[in-house]
Amino acid sequence: MSVVVVATFYPKPGHHDAVHAVIAAAQTDVYAEPGCQLYALHEASDRFVLVEKWESPEALVAHGEADALNRLVADVAPLVDPAVDLVELTPVAGDHPASTI
Repeated sequence: MSVVVVATFYPKPGHHDAVHAVIAAAQTDVYAEPGCQLYALHEASDRFVLVEKWESPEALVAHGEADALNRLVADVAPLVDPAVDLVELTPVAGDHPASTI
């Protein structure tokens, strides 16, 4: 079963571009990880939202131990406040095939 993660980053004042650069730098490496189906960055005026989709819980666990994520977390931590907000979601079957990511 696939797993969706939504990570929200709130840049400190003056750090918007730096947060964007840190996340963008990680994207290529993360996409190369086994089981990564989506790692899409979105933004609003005060935050970045990263929508991830992993083919299985095991792929997500491996991502949590990967160098790319460890670098991203270390590099972004001093640039955001509050800390990154992570929400792990599981699909809910609907009546329409497009009801899940």
